[in-house]
Amino acid sequence: MHTLPIQLRFNDIDTMGHVNNAVIMEFFDLGKARFFHECGFDTDMEDFTVMVVHVEVDFRGQIHLYDNVSVETAVERVGNKSLHLFQRVVKADGTLCAECRTVMSGYSRSAGTSAAIPDAVRALLTA
Repeated sequence: MHTLPIQLRFNDIDTMGHVNNAVIMEFFDLGKARFFHECGFDTDMEDFTVMVVHVEVDFRGQIHLYDNVSVETAVERVGNKSLHLFQRVVKADGTLCAECRTVMSGYSRSAGTSAAIPDAVRALLTA
């Protein structure tokens, strides 16, 4: 599982005094981007990329301004044209704050349609 520490900012906090749920979605996006980068998958490849087609999130606990949190990202499954990711936001003490499952589809920019995940990309994501 890939782990990315998150630096909380004052503007992440809503009127309830905790990190807003929309901001937690941004944490998941940051986790995906860093995971792809660190495993060597360049989402700006000439023609092939991936796009989000489904997101499922469960919010499990509050996050406050001075909490130390990280987003963890792992590949659950790589299909022919789909990539399934599991992510969670956890506090430094292990408290679970949110869980996310994302399905991404392979996409050909030139064809403007879904595309099979190339073997080279599959190897990077499952290494």
